[in-house]
Amino acid sequence: MSEWLISLEGTEAGARMALYLAIMAAFLHAVFGALQKGRHDPWLARGAIDASYTVMAAPFALFVVPWPEPHMWPIFAAVFVIHVGYKLLQATAYSKGAYTVVYPVVRGTGPLFAVIGAYLIFGETFSAVQWLGVAVLLAGIFGLAAYNLAFLETGRDTLKLALGLAVVTGLFVALYTTYDAYGIRATADPFTFLAWFFMFDGLAMPPIAWLRWRAMVDRPALGPLMVRGVFGGLVAFSSFGAIMLATRLGKVGEAAVLRETSTVFAALIGWLVLKETVGPRRVALMALIALGAVIVEMGG
Repeated sequence: MSEWLISLEGTEAGARMALYLAIMAAFLHAVFGALQKGRHDPWLARGAIDASYTVMAAPFALFVVPWPEPHMWPIFAAVFVIHVGYKLLQATAYSKGAYTVVYPVVRGTGPLFAVIGAYLIFGETFSAVQWLGVAVLLAGIFGLAAYNLAFLETGRDTLKLALGLAVVTGLFVALYTTYDAYGIRATADPFTFLAWFFMFDGLAMPPIAWLRWRAMVDRPALGPLMVRGVFGGLVAFSSFGAIMLATRLGKVGEAAVLRETSTVFAALIGWLVLKETVGPRRVALMALIALGAVIVEMGG
């Protein structure tokens, strides 16, 4: 599997594979966000998810994939710090604001700064048509957030804090997207990076979630929470793994932008699963997001 993926690097087939992986990551990331925002406290949900994928990744990291090269250990340390910061910000934002408002702001802020980071780190450039696509996509994303904000019925007392946290979280999305791309390109075997990333990445949140659960007066049952954690762990493997592989096979900036079609999937999940209202204006804004992604891809 590793040899086949590596053989696709720098080819048209690799670019197509990166496209498919980015779109898959978009859908699964929206599912992942809904799992964290669902009926469980987002801190507890994140702790259960992280504990699950750490346990699942450990056997692969220790016994299946090649061990990381010596230069990878500082990279893993930096990746760990960045992702912990991202998760703390995301969980706080979800605690303070509605999913359909917070999620689009997070995902809208991320790709713009990821494109800039891809230029600074990897020397990637976008054509004028692609920048038009980015503008269309961001207009749809922030338009969706503004529309959801206008018709928000609850949670307005903490909304300013939630929106501020969402913007900062988006900056961390751009940071981890570009740095993860650097990390997965720095090792010979991409699955070495993925296995060790997931084993390390899930170590911080479970203790925080456990302390939060212990402090609760009305503690939720651990069984259903851990079931959600296992399912979320599997989704995380597929979602984050897909986008990391996409950034190795294709352009980091394009993958970052295409992943933000997750906002469309998130709105649909918010409507179908979380029972949040969706109307024709939201549908039009979601179509705008999709159109922007198509323009980015066709303009490349």
